[in-house]
Amino acid sequence: MTEATAKTKTKTFSERADELEHAAIAALDPIPQPSAIYVSAERDPTQPMPPPPAKPGQYFLMGHDKRLSKMPDKPTLVDFFKQRFFPATHVLQSARLAKLAGHPEKIVLACLLHDIAIMGFIRCDHGFYAAEMIAPYVDEEISWAIRAHQVLRFFPDPANGYEYPQQYIRLFGEGYRPEPYIYRLYEKMKTHKWYMTARLITVNDIYSFDPNVKPVLEDFTDIIGGNFRQPEEGLGWDDTPASHIWRTINWPTRFL
Repeated sequence: MTEATAKTKTKTFSERADELEHAAIAALDPIPQPSAIYVSAERDPTQPMPPPPAKPGQYFLMGHDKRLSKMPDKPTLVDFFKQRFFPATHVLQSARLAKLAGHPEKIVLACLLHDIAIMGFIRCDHGFYAAEMIAPYVDEEISWAIRAHQVLRFFPDPANGYEYPQQYIRLFGEGYRPEPYIYRLYEKMKTHKWYMTARLITVNDIYSFDPNVKPVLEDFTDIIGGNFRQPEEGLGWDDTPASHIWRTINWPTRFL
């Protein structure tokens, strides 16, 4: 008799009944449904999404996905960093570099937030999404600069300490050229009054992580507190043009 069989035989009828009940409840857990964009490259997007299996009494998920840690009722930016953004080493090192260089807090905050869309939401046009996410909560200069950094990073500015990253050659190839819309935006942004704010994000961006430098989010909580207008209702529940993005990051597999 195996150890597992022995343990099963020693269970009481009540214990076995409880196990069966728990298994039955688990089988009826609400079904999480990833949005089409998350599977669009893995299936033919012109074909209907296959319906998830549904048993009698089983429903689609319309709230928290229990595979994720549950966010507070009134989540803050710090909560999203800790519970929905993947380890933030890159932006923490960028913000640290800007802080050590003596830049104003708004520059440090911009460096801290410039890649949050990649970390919690989407890669394509991440600067545009990040700017939209934070626009209601920061000075317009910060959100504009984060939007612009996505464009400026492709264009060297040696006079201001920025060269085209060698990492981009490794990632995209020697002959890579951005799409035409990037060039059109660059022509507008390079003469903008906040050009240098955005340029400083690229200057302080970290293209190769230093494993020996390990800043923590708590190093920047005072800067967040002084420059990020945390809504009383919590991010996602304050009815701004950006609230829907924060709700989506909170509940990424909600059916509708």
